[in-house]
Amino acid sequence: MNITAQMVKELRDKTGAGMMDAKKALVETDGDMEKAMEVLRQKGMASADKKMGRIAAEGLIASFVSDSCGAMVEVNCETDFVAKNDEFKELTSGLAQMVAETNPADNDALLASTCPKCGKAISEVIKEKIASIGEKITFRRFVRYEGNTATYIHNGKIGVLIKTDKKDDELMNDICLHIASNAPEFISRNEIPQSVIDHETEIEMGKEDILKKPEAIRPKIVEGRVNKIIASRVLLEQPFVKNPDVTVGQLIEGKLTIEKFSRFVLGEGLEKRQDNFAEEVMSQVKG
Repeated sequence: MNITAQMVKELRDKTGAGMMDAKKALVETDGDMEKAMEVLRQKGMASADKKMGRIAAEGLIASFVSDSCGAMVEVNCETDFVAKNDEFKELTSGLAQMVAETNPADNDALLASTCPKCGKAISEVIKEKIASIGEKITFRRFVRYEGNTATYIHNGKIGVLIKTDKKDDELMNDICLHIASNAPEFISRNEIPQSVIDHETEIEMGKEDILKKPEAIRPKIVEGRVNKIIASRVLLEQPFVKNPDVTVGQLIEGKLTIEKFSRFVLGEGLEKRQDNFAEEVMSQVKG
């Protein structure tokens, strides 16, 4: 693959690595940006301070639910200390409510919209918070559903928002709790792309214990294994977290239908700042 100057620049911007190191990592990974970042981190060449600014991978997930809709947001900052700050908490919960009430098209639309409390653009409100709190703050993402919604937020680190066809507060809250705990990827098997099943089948077929089995029975064994793997990723087929004797599908049968769900994990996919633990402990002792 042809490694372009733009690709090298992007990797340098993301990691702070030197130009030649970035290029070598891209060549080694055949241009795969994520793998190249991993290579640089493994070699200790990705600096903690990125060229494009400080890392904001801490923060909060917050939600807001009304009778007609629900929204969930992730807002990032640099340290867990600031995430626990009341000013930051108020900002995050306010943004969740604003997403629910104004239904922005995307992040840019939200940041350009006017805060009803102060009359300033949301982007300006965030800039002011950055100045007063002293850390980089970024509005990362949101999801919004109209209709019957419910939410569960676990310590600001994991968030769930669901939409159902009927309202049943207790049952909906239980489903949210289950999703937070068990991390399903799909509601039912109907949502799973064939490519996912093919990929899992390929992995199982290549395992050493399967290759030792008679060729004629391998497909049947692999089919059983893949079936278990898929079931573990499907919400309706997972054993209910509060009562593993029943599946989520059995729990809600005849009561309601789960139409959509989203599960946010704080900072997933973001590079975390790598602090020196020994230095952190010593700084606290000295403080």
